Amino acid sequence: MPIYEYEHLKRPCKLRKVFDFKQALSDDPLKECPHCKGPVQKIISQINISCPKTNSELRDLGFTKLVKRDDGVYENVTARDGDSRYMQRDKPETIPDLSKTIRD
Repeated sequence: MPIYEYEHLKRPCKLRKVFDFKQALSDDPLKECPHCKGPVQKIISQINISCPKTNSELRDLGFTKLVKRDDGVYENVTARDGDSRYMQRDKPETIPDLSKTIRD
């Protein structure tokens, strides 16, 4: 269940001015505080998105990163064991083996 942030519109209670509340996606937004019954509104919260920074982090997460080196030539900077370091046009044997990274 996601956690939403709500803000008291009037005087805050022991939950403070802004408080978290866990509820299902299908639930309607709260109109009143579950503690003091005062009016509240749902607010937009800052989210935390973590992005991989290095090629090895990308590889560990199952991504393949190709960098164009020449016309029809790409370097696989996240190559795994058995993968070709360079992928070349018209050479299917140089295509990364995605069965190593794609799973159910």
